[in-house]
Amino acid sequence: MITIDLHSHVKISKKSDFMPDYFEEMIREAKQNGLASIAMTEHFNTRRFLDIYDYIDANFTYVDGYYFVHGVRIFPGIEVDVQEVGHILLIGDRNAILEVRAALEPYTEKRHFIPFAQLMDIAEHYELLKIGAHPFRESTPLTHLPKEQLQRLDAFDMNGKDLYAYGIEDYQARLNTFAEEIGLPIVGGSDTHQFLQYGAIMNEVGRDFRTVTELKAAIREGDYQVKLADDLYLKVKAATLVKKYMKRSLAAEQQTV
Repeated sequence: MITIDLHSHVKISKKSDFMPDYFEEMIREAKQNGLASIAMTEHFNTRRFLDIYDYIDANFTYVDGYYFVHGVRIFPGIEVDVQEVGHILLIGDRNAILEVRAALEPYTEKRHFIPFAQLMDIAEHYELLKIGAHPFRESTPLTHLPKEQLQRLDAFDMNGKDLYAYGIEDYQARLNTFAEEIGLPIVGGSDTHQFLQYGAIMNEVGRDFRTVTELKAAIREGDYQVKLADDLYLKVKAATLVKKYMKRSLAAEQQTV
């Protein structure tokens, strides 16, 4: 059994700089919270996106389809805003993710976000795991998109932040019904920007996987389970509060520079 969080961030926010010490602390804490692997799905329009890869490439090993950092497999990924409103997670080979990011350079501003169909056209040129992120989040829903478009995805994201915000049982029931209507499986992602949230939700995959192709096969064949922590509410609430005060502190530091 291999554990993986399929929606994870290693920066405190889109507007913050990449901080190597913070990144490494995140990964160590992920391991301590039972994660053997994570998908690093940083926002496509985060500040200085490539700084993350410059640092990891210079300091850690990339093998098969993932980085190996402090005993944790890190699968490259990206979270993309679409024009119709909604977020899409793409996870895959490093070069594929970097090429997708380059293709999205003209679409980083809100008024110019890429249409969903066009994003899928780009993604389908690569072997990527395509996940509809937090489909019921009020600010970025996916439920308004046509069924035939959503069926181009591989799965929907059961999101730790939304389970906390909307209630576990109610949110699971809504997501299960919607995913069944579309015909897609559900996978778990913490959506964390702060390490206290790691372990709130994860996927336990019943076979080893070393590439996204192998991971996609396991999801497609149902060889995994989504696991929620008993203390999910505490993990998410604590991480949310710490993130808020860290963002305030970073903003104050930037103003004094």
